[in-house]
Amino acid sequence: MTRLRSIPLLLLLSSFPSATGAQEQEENYDYWAFQRGMIQRGVQAILQCNGLFTSNRTLEQVFDQELAYLRNPVGTAEGGDYAVDWDRKAVAIGAGRPGEPPVMRAAFRDGIGCVILPPDHDFDDIDALPIQTLAPLAGDPTQIAWPMGDRDAAADIPAGVDAAALKAASDWAFDRPEQQETLSLLVVHDGKVIHERYADGVDMNTKTRTWSTAKSIAVTLIGMLVDEGRMSLDEPLGLEWLPRVRSPETDPRNAITLRHVLNMASGLEVVDNSGMEYATGSGMSYWAGASSVRGALSQALIREPGTFWDYENYDTLLGVLAMKLALGDDQTYLEYPRKALLDKLGMRSTFLSTDRFGDFILSSQVYTNARDLARFGMLYLDDGMWGGERLISSEWIDFVRTPAPATAERGNQYGGQWWLVPDNRTDVPRDAYSTAGNRGQFVLVVPSHDLVIVRRGLDWGRQGFNRWDLLAEVLKAFE
Repeated sequence: MTRLRSIPLLLLLSSFPSATGAQEQEENYDYWAFQRGMIQRGVQAILQCNGLFTSNRTLEQVFDQELAYLRNPVGTAEGGDYAVDWDRKAVAIGAGRPGEPPVMRAAFRDGIGCVILPPDHDFDDIDALPIQTLAPLAGDPTQIAWPMGDRDAAADIPAGVDAAALKAASDWAFDRPEQQETLSLLVVHDGKVIHERYADGVDMNTKTRTWSTAKSIAVTLIGMLVDEGRMSLDEPLGLEWLPRVRSPETDPRNAITLRHVLNMASGLEVVDNSGMEYATGSGMSYWAGASSVRGALSQALIREPGTFWDYENYDTLLGVLAMKLALGDDQTYLEYPRKALLDKLGMRSTFLSTDRFGDFILSSQVYTNARDLARFGMLYLDDGMWGGERLISSEWIDFVRTPAPATAERGNQYGGQWWLVPDNRTDVPRDAYSTAGNRGQFVLVVPSHDLVIVRRGLDWGRQGFNRWDLLAEVLKAFE
């Protein structure tokens, strides 16, 4: 996902062969300009709302870092065409003047984070938005031993680990070029935090957006249901595709399996990587209040499933929808991530956000801190075991670490909602694998070195933080 930019009028250049094949037809007018403007304000609404009320940061911090992702945010920390309702924990972006995009609003909901409202809703509609009703996990984490709590998490650097090299790796992560803003770095070895560092204005409690690292959380929840026999990798998803037609049994999308969508090889029409990410597609549910489910079900099949890899948020969301259907009812679905995974790992600071209809946007919209992501990585490092209980099977971990067949010509760099060491990287262990999210959100799991590395960022513009380079730097301390 690239940095969101303001869109010039002459943006879209679509060319099609004429009937004779000798000429091209060009469309230079941006027919999507209205939606792009609406979505730009929606992006600011979600980032500003979560920055203030989920991350508990100041307006100055939000404009300096969260909103650095936007080229032309509305207003400044001193004010502008936006409103903050501190009592309702909500924001409204824009003034709605004639000829301008509509005002976009987002509101914080307990246990979920901020939810975007559609343009025709206002603050009076906040109470109808989803909310997490489960009580917070009991106990004071400062008094509970790591990893279920935070007491005694840190350990001295063990013998055989070069402290100077580890510090140098940390400096490498923080002393970055402009536009690469490292917020936190954790290194967990032998179950203990041997390095933990935060940028100014950030601490161990600061929640920030995971972006697509959320996909690896989604596949974990799905894997639990596969392990229980309630879902299957190689059976059709069993969804009611849109638009509804008289003979749905003939819909070619019925051939799409859970394996296909988790491998990012559904064969469905690509939206997010075709220059339309901030005009339509999943962006409408992320930033404009549309249904994430209806959008995911409406894409046409353009390739045979399993034959072509393309990174698409809707593939993840289809897997999440299949998970919802397997769970059976809305309340069980809303509580499932907490009960099955987050509470068991002590991930008290993790919010899984939904759209306004109560569907998890687990392709991107999770807010958490570095320590919770370290706990998540440790679950995989320990082969799915936690506190003597098996939460996910070894077979499921093998699946997420196995290259998707359609990536063979791309360096085998992707498995099942986890990223793998590409074939051309020979300087890091082949058994390493990683989550990855926009703006530099990474959890690296390195079984051969008993390591979990977490890097959180608020990168913007020319991002480019390379997680495999980070791993190579950290491993210098373990030679």
